Amino acid sequence: MKLNSKYFDSIRVAPRREREQRERGGRDHLPECQWKGCCEKAEHRAPKGRGRDGEYFLFCLEHVRTYNATYNYFDGMTDGDVAKFIKEAATGHRPTWKMGINPEAPGITARKAATDGSGMHDPHGVMAERARRTAAAGEERRRQLRPLERKSLAALDLNTDADKATIKSRFKELVKLHHPDANGGDRRSEEKLREIIQAYNYLKQAGLV
Repeated sequence: MKLNSKYFDSIRVAPRREREQRERGGRDHLPECQWKGCCEKAEHRAPKGRGRDGEYFLFCLEHVRTYNATYNYFDGMTDGDVAKFIKEAATGHRPTWKMGINPEAPGITARKAATDGSGMHDPHGVMAERARRTAAAGEERRRQLRPLERKSLAALDLNTDADKATIKSRFKELVKLHHPDANGGDRRSEEKLREIIQAYNYLKQAGLV
């Protein structure tokens, strides 16, 4: 591009002095800082606080920093009010409603219907098929136990399909049964009790309890 081109002149970058003069001229139109006793230009805004959203103080750089360092939006609120505010902030402080009752099946909540398909109008059997697959997947996962998990269940005299409540109940029964105090300090009972506790702890770590 030629240096004397009209296009070159239109995109010419303003010299530094010219830019500084323009900035100073802009600052002259700014109001004074609202900090008591300060006469500097107010180039920065600071929120006035809770309940005055959209309203701002006008401060210079020094005083906006001082203001922000001590600003507390939750000032005057109890811990409960703060916790409630934070919880409602997750939904933008908009009202929310719990899942209601399926009007076509009294007593069946929407959550339960979505889980097992009961009480829901399902002409194509989509929800029923989903519930069947979920149950089948759960049974498949339950059958694929690790060898140590099977051994631990066997130590508690339980089948591989025992649920959490059954495992906990059996553990309590066996602890009482094999406790040394209930067996006159018999060494065999102590060894059996140790085996039971180890088995239960392993099942707990595996997430089966």
